[in-house]
Amino acid sequence: MAKIPSIVILTGAGVSAESGIDTFRAEGGLWEQHRVEDVATPEAFARDPDLVLRFYDMRRESIQTKQPNPAHEALARLDAAWPGELLIVTQNVDDLHERAGASRLLHMHGTHLTAWCLACDARPGWRGTLIDRPTCPECGTPGQLRPDIVWFGEMPYEMERIYEAVGACDLFVSIGTSGAVYPAAGLVREARARGARTLELNLEPSQGSHFFHESRHGPASLLVPQWVDEVLG
Repeated sequence: MAKIPSIVILTGAGVSAESGIDTFRAEGGLWEQHRVEDVATPEAFARDPDLVLRFYDMRRESIQTKQPNPAHEALARLDAAWPGELLIVTQNVDDLHERAGASRLLHMHGTHLTAWCLACDARPGWRGTLIDRPTCPECGTPGQLRPDIVWFGEMPYEMERIYEAVGACDLFVSIGTSGAVYPAAGLVREARARGARTLELNLEPSQGSHFFHESRHGPASLLVPQWVDEVLG
């Protein structure tokens, strides 16, 4: 353990796919029924807010029926047992890491289970729908809540903290990511440039596999528990 006192773990859609949550590029999934430009940009929300709100209302309802899988549970076990620095940076907008028990966690792309009030900038917890233009529970303004999701063209959350952690870590692990979406896809190069060991756990080689010292391929529910067992000895 002393050889890797600080770990940063980046997780993507592949971690939650085995819990039944559609990945962005899944064939036949919810995303495939909509163009990104129609549901996942600020321009789409300005152009057709009803379409965007209904889409995210469906996803919010769906994730609440899903359960953590062995990959989430293994990372939560690592979080609880690891004596050094640890940060799980997730691109996922579900709450399965939290439900598995992870606490050293950051959602860089937001979360379905909060809303964002454009009037007062509050981010209240939210499990219902937004299509009916509810009142903000913080400021009382009606019709100003939007999904608290980072859309294409928007800056991910807490990037300064993420870069600081990646720059200081001894081991950077990417799990279930495509390596196609920036700035998350560039974190491995940042970590490697600062001297960290880098490991990829993914169903198949990502677009950035060649940047990792080691890549292991297979389902996250198998690879992640195996790797956690190795780390914890």
